[in-house]
Amino acid sequence: MEENFEENQGKMQQWFQENLRIIISILIVIAIAAGIYSYSKRTESPLTKDSNPAVEKTINEEIPVILENGKTVEPKKTEKTTISSQETEQAFIEVAARGEGRTHLARRALANYLEKNADSSLSPEHKIYIEDYLRKKAGGKSSLHPGSSVEFSKSLIQDAISKSKNLNQNQLKNLHKYAVRVPSLT
Repeated sequence: MEENFEENQGKMQQWFQENLRIIISILIVIAIAAGIYSYSKRTESPLTKDSNPAVEKTINEEIPVILENGKTVEPKKTEKTTISSQETEQAFIEVAARGEGRTHLARRALANYLEKNADSSLSPEHKIYIEDYLRKKAGGKSSLHPGSSVEFSKSLIQDAISKSKNLNQNQLKNLHKYAVRVPSLT
């Protein structure tokens, strides 16, 4: 029996030596795959309580605060700011919310225009060009504050659309790197 065990151990050792390159190659591939998987997971941000303000707001609105002196204080309810947009016969008037710039307002004006005048031939790259064109032509170099309004004429939007359709492939390729950063354009 001991002789049989030694014989099996010898065969296994011989097989291991013959297939050592294959075994090492498999281990290297597994290590590379694990590294790629680990790297791809590193870019995803974990969902924590701090990163979800909607949950915090709900909690704060539902639970009253009890102070040390025994008084109960209801949390103040904050007003929600709504994004407002007005359409006149000849223009879209966009009102800035906190953190928005002229590009955001131009994007919103274009979206409102395309709701009423659909154009399926516009790619995200065309829309990036149109936003930038509108931002530059809408006038006003002053800084925007919440509540500031910018007017985008419908003729200016039409002009921007027609100019965007005249872009060549190299220009569209250049705009692609910006278009991928704005998922709402797709």
